[in-house]
Amino acid sequence: MMLKQLFKPSKALASLTIAAVAAFGMNATAQAQTERLAFSGGPDGGTFQYFSNGIATRMSRAMEGVEVSNMASAGSVENLRRVNSRDADFGIVYSGDMFLGLQGKLTNDTRQYRNAQAISYLYGAPAHLIVLDGSGITDVAQLAGKSVAVGPAGSGAAASAQRFFEGVGLWDKITPQYIGYNQGASALGDRQIDALWVFAGFPNASVIQAASSNKVRLLQVNEAAEKGTLFSDHPYYAAVTIPSGTYPGVDYDVVTIQDSALWVAGRHLSEEMVYNSLKEIYSEEGLQFMYSVSQAAEAMTMEDGILGIVTPLHDGAKKFWTEQGKTLSSTQQ
Repeated sequence: MMLKQLFKPSKALASLTIAAVAAFGMNATAQAQTERLAFSGGPDGGTFQYFSNGIATRMSRAMEGVEVSNMASAGSVENLRRVNSRDADFGIVYSGDMFLGLQGKLTNDTRQYRNAQAISYLYGAPAHLIVLDGSGITDVAQLAGKSVAVGPAGSGAAASAQRFFEGVGLWDKITPQYIGYNQGASALGDRQIDALWVFAGFPNASVIQAASSNKVRLLQVNEAAEKGTLFSDHPYYAAVTIPSGTYPGVDYDVVTIQDSALWVAGRHLSEEMVYNSLKEIYSEEGLQFMYSVSQAAEAMTMEDGILGIVTPLHDGAKKFWTEQGKTLSSTQQ
């Protein structure tokens, strides 16, 4: 009798055990209900990475039951491939890469990427073509026979560089170096390359790095493009001006070309998830958070939400932007 009493659990202990089991079960259920998503961004020092990390952080903090992890990436083309194959749920892809990928016309890649769909415009990504001021290079044509850092292999920067230099008849006359922006800025300062191509929103940290360490010159990219076939071959490019004073020592306007950086989602994501993601990021609080992440995010507005998109939108994005009074074009349907 004494042994039975010794090992008989008290009502308090029993209640505590039941409560603990219930709490464990609720925690397990909460974990099971958390939707874990991956956002494929860009290389270190690039604008893509700031945006992907910002959006992922805001969604994880503000959306109940959603946890978004940020993935480093070579950039636009890799993001398109990852989202298309479900290796990532969200990504940032240039409008040109979306357009060409849908048609099976990416460089050395005839696959048609139909599972990645645009959901909003983020910002315009202009081309920066930087040389050292004392190099004697003042015109794009003078890059013939020179070494040019064009961005990592598989990146949107490298793809756009090839399109541009093909359009001006120089691709087979330069030596492309497939390295990232930060490495390229250092290589330019060390005279290991002759020019650096950066395809990102301004002001860009790597261009600031290059311009702060050396006296540099930004070449007039649009002038060269207009003389060639870029705009007829790739109609999604447009002229844009980088204002005087954007970078240290660059006291003149630079007229260049830009593509549109788009937030894209996998077709596998539900309409509700994409709709709610846009609703959060494009809320007043969400936009203020993004503006604090990158100056380039100031281009994110309700007014320009579907600017530069020339491919079909995700169903969740169609619902969101239609509710905002946007009229979708035939190519966005």
